[in-house]
Order: sequence, then structure tokens, then C-alpha cells
Amino acid sequence: MPASPLMNIMLAAARKAGRSLARDFGEVENLQVSVKGPGSFVTSADHRSEKILYEELAKARHGYCFLMEESGYVDGPDKSHTWIVDPLDGTENFLHGIPHFAISIGLQRDNELVAGLVYDPTNGDIYAAERGKGAFFNDRRIRVSARRRFAQCVVAIGKPRRGIMQFHELEQSVGGFRRTGAGALDLCWVAAGRYDAFIEEGIKPWDMAAGIVILREAGGFVCDINGGKEMLETNSIVAANNQTMMRGMQKLVAVSE
Repeated sequence: MPASPLMNIMLAAARKAGRSLARDFGEVENLQVSVKGPGSFVTSADHRSEKILYEELAKARHGYCFLMEESGYVDGPDKSHTWIVDPLDGTENFLHGIPHFAISIGLQRDNELVAGLVYDPTNGDIYAAERGKGAFFNDRRIRVSARRRFAQCVVAIGKPRRGIMQFHELEQSVGGFRRTGAGALDLCWVAAGRYDAFIEEGIKPWDMAAGIVILREAGGFVCDINGGKEMLETNSIVAANNQTMMRGMQKLVAVSE
């Protein structure tokens, strides 16, 4: 991972919050859980992790704005910079004792995503990128896969808002589907060449901001479900290892409507 001052700040915050999550994960049965919405839960672990991330990032970069899953938008005097933070991506996995969740930290400067870090506290894995500096998995440079034929590709999907039957056309065209329940990690796995594409509607900015930077720096491409570049505004994303694959996936989903 590039050892820039910005990355060091992001990693230190993620590791500190990750230690809190790891402790809570070990006692997941004792957590206080409240229903936040259908199929979505918030735990005391989310709030503890978010508090740590907010305090550490605000201390290191005073005045930056924040957009966070639990607290929403927090204004700051520096309007040109916004931290986009998910303190626990994969909450349902966490609650069920499934060790597949992550902390996601993205940085937006003048409305452009410029840095991202995704940290998996269960094994210490780090995915990180700064714009123009490449993408890294721990200390190794990563690139997207070279697969181009749909039939050879594995596609990760989020929870389909339109119903799984609407993805029938896509299902018939690709090698296989995977749903792991952590969008930030799904994007990183496309960046690392494990998956070839990722599609989700209803995904929030804090779930994808960091992953978008990492994927782009790994040579990948992203668009929204309509084929545009408004992923954070439309809460949708189509990500792939090459532009042809990305557009093809977007068109297949559009056909399935």
C-alpha cells in the first residue's frame, strides 16, 4: 500500500475501529440489536466503529465534512472535502457470525472521489488506492481480470430491488452469480480480479465510494444502472473489468426490466 500521509491517516483510523469491531464480533450474541428497516439492522458495534472513525479522521483532517451511514451528513468548514464512511459494511453477515464484513473510507474532493480504503478486520486485509497512484491489496499492486467473454465471468450482485427474476437475462449470459452481502468488498474483489463484475441497485454512497476509487485505479470501469456516472446520486452501480463488459452488463439489466 502506498505510504502517503493520507493513506496512513485512513489506515490508522480503520485499524482502530477494526479492533472495536473484532471485539464485538467475538461477542456478537451479546450485542444490542434494533431494527433499522426491513432486512437491515443496526447494532451498537456500528455506532462504536463510526464514532472512532469520525474522531480519528476529524482529528487528522480538521474541518472536513462527513457523510456516514449512521449519522448522515455532518457539515464542516472545509466544503471541498468530504469523508464518506461506512463503519460496518456487511451488518447482516456480522450479526449472523459470518466473517465477511469491512470498514469503508472514501474521500471526495471537489465532488471527485480521490482516495479509498477498505479494511477487513477479520483477517487484516487492506484494499487501498489514491487517484493516479494505482490500487493495492496489502502490499501488492492489483489489476482487474482479463476475462472478456460473458460465459467465463463471475458476477457479484447486491440485493436486487426489481426482484431476482428480472436478472434472468443476465443469469443466462454469465458464468455464475455470487452474493456475499458486502458491497465494498465486492468492488474490491472485482479490482483484485476475483470477480469480473458487480451490480447493485439500492447501494448507498458509503458502501461504494472507496471501492469505486480502488476499482478505477485497478483498471476497472463503473457506471450507474442507467449507463451514466451518477452512481452516488442514483444509488446504483455497474462495475466491471473492462468498458465493454460494463456496458454489456448495463444493457442486459436494462433488457430484463
